[in-house]
Amino acid sequence: MAQRVQIGDMADAIMEEMEKYATVATDTLKDAVKDSAKTVKKEIEATAPVDSGKYKKSWRAKATEETSTKLTMVVHSATRYQIAHLLEHGHAKRGGGRVAAIPHIAPAEEKGVSELEKKIEEGLSG
Repeated sequence: MAQRVQIGDMADAIMEEMEKYATVATDTLKDAVKDSAKTVKKEIEATAPVDSGKYKKSWRAKATEETSTKLTMVVHSATRYQIAHLLEHGHAKRGGGRVAAIPHIAPAEEKGVSELEKKIEEGLSG
């Protein structure tokens, strides 16, 4: 939509439009980050090894820092964090030998990153 502006008011009009775009971009980015964190959490839950099911159910997506222009999300195992790296990378057995790795965190992270990039591109171009 075209807007007529006096030459003296042009700087103010440009700043106003830039502020509107910044608000829309920030909201789009925050929504994309939240959705991607939830996707990573669901993907880890879907591919996590199941013994008793407690490890699989322990995953959370949590906002650790949020300001008007920034959002930081963390996906973590709330109660079984001690074994996450052991399952992801494998470990040595007490009597010798190794337990095979069950990669479930790294693939979920890769999927989340690609989804985040896609959502940001869609949100800012449309």
